[in-house]
Amino acid sequence: MGELKMYFKLVKMNLLSSLEYKGWWLMILQVVTVVVTDPLGTVFMFSRFGSIGPWTMERILLIYSISVSSYGFAESFCRGMDYFPWHILRTGGFDRLMLRPKSLFTQVAASYFHIHRLSRPLTGLGIIIWCLSRQGIQATPHNTVMLITALLGGTLLYIGIITATGGFAFFTIKTMEWFNILTFAGFQVTRIPMEYMPPALKNAFTFFFPMLVISYYPASAICGWGDSAWLGWLALPAGAAFFGFSLLIWRFGVRRYKSTGS
Repeated sequence: MGELKMYFKLVKMNLLSSLEYKGWWLMILQVVTVVVTDPLGTVFMFSRFGSIGPWTMERILLIYSISVSSYGFAESFCRGMDYFPWHILRTGGFDRLMLRPKSLFTQVAASYFHIHRLSRPLTGLGIIIWCLSRQGIQATPHNTVMLITALLGGTLLYIGIITATGGFAFFTIKTMEWFNILTFAGFQVTRIPMEYMPPALKNAFTFFFPMLVISYYPASAICGWGDSAWLGWLALPAGAAFFGFSLLIWRFGVRRYKSTGS
């Protein structure tokens, strides 16, 4: 509880600090514009060619928006870890954090918080609601709980990616851009109908990096697309397992940290 209290206190301080910037509302508008316009290619394609077998525009956008919302929550509440390699580790700020008798992960995760980042998950939630209503899906307790667990699992998954990035940063910083394959490129994969995915790509995003587990399977269970509805409940355990693995990478890097240098 003490770590959570400290985390939210740091987040509050960063939130109030960001509100001092008079153009903060423009940054929110910018992120909303990016989130709304990003899937326009999918919208235009389906409006021109119609559905792809059983796959409609609403199906694709639902899976995509679950993934985008999860990434948005992770990006918002673990922003400090995303900044860690360049703004904390490389500048020597991590040495100062190590002198404090508090969790290093909590200090780093809450070191940055930008209010405009919340516009991504909130916009994604709006798209989810629109897609479900277009398909006539009711907000039953079962569907609501499954959607919440999917978002929690997806958020943990993306926090795990960011945390693993921080862990690898103890050994190299210049190759960190490769991890964008698992973030920005990761939720682009959800716009591909699962039946048409190459087997290698499908297996990679199911077992190694469970993107489909936190997006496709919950959406399928909520909308009744398949017979294995129980697979939708795997989102939270899969996300938690990936996050736990990333913490091992983080702790491995911390134990081998020997201060910053040129």
